Amino acid sequence: MNIVVCLKQVPGTTKVNIDPQTNTLVRQGIKNIVNPFDTYALEEGVRIKERYEGKVTAISMGPPQAEEALREVISTGADEAILLSDSAFAGADTLATSHTLARAINKLKQYDIIICGRQTIDGDTGQVGPELAEMLGIPFVAYVSKIEEIDNGYMRVKRMVEDGHEVIETPLPTVITVVKEINVPRLPSLRGLAKARSAVIPIWTAQELGVDKNMVGLSGSATRVIRVFFPQRVHHGEILQGDLESQANSLIDKLREAKIISGS
Repeated sequence: MNIVVCLKQVPGTTKVNIDPQTNTLVRQGIKNIVNPFDTYALEEGVRIKERYEGKVTAISMGPPQAEEALREVISTGADEAILLSDSAFAGADTLATSHTLARAINKLKQYDIIICGRQTIDGDTGQVGPELAEMLGIPFVAYVSKIEEIDNGYMRVKRMVEDGHEVIETPLPTVITVVKEINVPRLPSLRGLAKARSAVIPIWTAQELGVDKNMVGLSGSATRVIRVFFPQRVHHGEILQGDLESQANSLIDKLREAKIISGS
């Protein structure tokens, strides 16, 4: 069983600066963490490995410092990790990111289950999982809260929907995105920490992936951030005068004027 976990290193703070030229996050000088939703993806990958045997490969696209995140996931159960890092990948939207990840996964050749977190805390789009499945030409299941069984080339999962759960059976290979209800991520072990320190993490560049540079990074992005701003919150208040009855009548009149309530 070959399990691939896609993860991202994200800023560990909401206080970030924006590059005025590219309208992308300035990550230098900011403490970074593994995207919290991706820790559940990794944990589930490790649990599948422990239950069915196999190997967990973690893949992340990012700048050189993203190697820290990959060493962290090795300490918590990943067997190996690969960093996709090249200046050509900078500024990628979800489409360009998915294209790069798909090329890397195809380079691995053997994969059965690809697991992603539901979304990242810096983008919150939740688009990489489905786009990745589309580019690989394999099935996709979102919001997975439990993996019930894997057998004979199929996987049965439970996924969260608005009014309950659905049970879906999907052929392998497949891509799933998981929710935090699926498990509780483990802490690093001493053996894992030692393995992480000595691990050799290969770096795959655009040349090694054989990608068209017009399909990755900012050049390959179908969407661009045109402007970033913080909305102004303006609050208007009014104190109603008079006794309690007149205040209530005034409030009702104002609610009718605003068409929040109707009637006489």
